[in-house]
Amino acid sequence: MRSITISVTEAARNFADCINRVRYQGISFILHKNGVAVARIVPERSAMAEIEPAEKPATPEAIAGGNDVRQAQRASIPEIW
Repeated sequence: MRSITISVTEAARNFADCINRVRYQGISFILHKNGVAVARIVPERSAMAEIEPAEKPATPEAIAGGNDVRQAQRASIPEIW
């Protein structure tokens, strides 16, 4: 997979083009801010392959303190944003 390094400002100015290139050409973008890599935009299949599944999803019963079901669901979903 081909990667392109661009600034966060450039990505913001050309966001739709970046997303289209990721979607249709399979290109990934590494976003830099002040010379430091801060984020990556990758095609969905690549992003999902890099996420390691949790050993055991959290259940409402497993979460202590009487938290609601929504919090239990959020705990079992890996954050990608």
